[in-house]
Amino acid sequence: MTPVKTDICIIGAGSGGLSIAAGAVQMGAKVVLVEAGEMGGDCLNAGCVPSKALLAAAKHAHAMTTGAPFGITPAAPQVDFAAVKDHVARVIATIAPVDSQERFEGLGVQVIRAWGSFTSPTTLLAGDRAVTARRFVVATGSRPFVPPIPGVDATPYYTNETIFDLRVKPDHLIIIGGGPIGMEMAQAHRRLGCRVTVVEGARALGKDDPDCAAVILAALRAEGVEILEGTAVAKIAGSEGAVSVDLADGRVIAGSHLLMAVGRAVTLDHLNLDAAGVAYTRKGITVGANLRSTTNKRVYAAGDAAGGLQFTHVAGYHAGILIRQMLFGLPARAHVHHIPWATYTDPELAQVGMTEGEARKAHGAALTVIRQDFHHNDRAQTEGRAQGLLKVMVVKGCPVGCSIAGPQAGELIGLWALAIANRMKMGQIAGMVAPYPTLGEISKRAAGAYFTPSLFDSPRVKRIVGLVQRWLP
Repeated sequence: MTPVKTDICIIGAGSGGLSIAAGAVQMGAKVVLVEAGEMGGDCLNAGCVPSKALLAAAKHAHAMTTGAPFGITPAAPQVDFAAVKDHVARVIATIAPVDSQERFEGLGVQVIRAWGSFTSPTTLLAGDRAVTARRFVVATGSRPFVPPIPGVDATPYYTNETIFDLRVKPDHLIIIGGGPIGMEMAQAHRRLGCRVTVVEGARALGKDDPDCAAVILAALRAEGVEILEGTAVAKIAGSEGAVSVDLADGRVIAGSHLLMAVGRAVTLDHLNLDAAGVAYTRKGITVGANLRSTTNKRVYAAGDAAGGLQFTHVAGYHAGILIRQMLFGLPARAHVHHIPWATYTDPELAQVGMTEGEARKAHGAALTVIRQDFHHNDRAQTEGRAQGLLKVMVVKGCPVGCSIAGPQAGELIGLWALAIANRMKMGQIAGMVAPYPTLGEISKRAAGAYFTPSLFDSPRVKRIVGLVQRWLP
């Protein structure tokens, strides 16, 4: 066994682990990076990147069928499903060098391609190396959660880790799970010519604002996606090309392929955290607001392993929190109130801070909700994409949450994430000048609408204006 001593040992080469490794080594720390799987983690290889590449291909196919309102004769797209997957693979290959072992070794990181397992609170066994470190970071991410549905062990199914390798177009894709992954894959496959049925045990897109989620679900249903909500799965059965899903209400759905998109499970396997004296649950490592283990001060967690929001950008945010502490000894705490997220259907769905329901529970009568429809946005009208809305939750003049359903919602939410992170006032947003015509004007209009009652509906303001008009030279 070869001993290795380092300042920081990072377990997991996903977004969080790579960000910490790159930052730490370039600022003078000795860094060991342990990764048994693919460099780049789930996001690059089986998550964000391939799913958005697939959605992009599906968008091109959909555009060929929807030009009539613009004077463009619709045409049926000829979809080469295998070539679509080639596009997905090319996108991954183009981005991969940025996350590669070669790049990080070039920066000075020692990369060990093996599973990591703690043998003590200060030592990690990785392959034939025994790594002793002053600080450890667990950034192992998560994997698809497969529920124990009767028949699951005997029925072929796909997850986000395997669906992008499927090169034969499904005739009828059944998706169990109506969250962001399920809905994105549903629309992508429907636009590429598949019949799609989504089965959700509760409410589809249930973590988002119901009004905004309804916009997305209506759009997908209009495109032909069958969405069954409040429907439990009793059992599944079948073989490749012929699967069936029995619902608790007695209905049976027959399809060609099955995708499990129920959620994510944190990956802590092989780590032997008990030997390290690290407390953990099925949700992740037990950490404080500083992302440090509550039971072993040498160990930190980042991203999904920290047990909070499971988004790639959260892992990147955690990286900054940990670098501040581990390299400079400065206090730093992670917060979630300013973290945005988006579902990249068409239209998109985005959220930051509190939803209306959460804000009403927290703030009661102090809450003001501002609503703007995309119908009144000129750019949305020119694009023929005027379905959707923006809601801003405001308390004492400051936004505490924003929900958007509409075109480019994932881009539009950034302004509100900035505002909430910096405790900006609605007046500052109203003072912004947005170029015309842009979708971004909807945010300025919403901020201006907050002041409408106090300006346009106020007898006092009208009296003042009347006096000024009388006496103004």
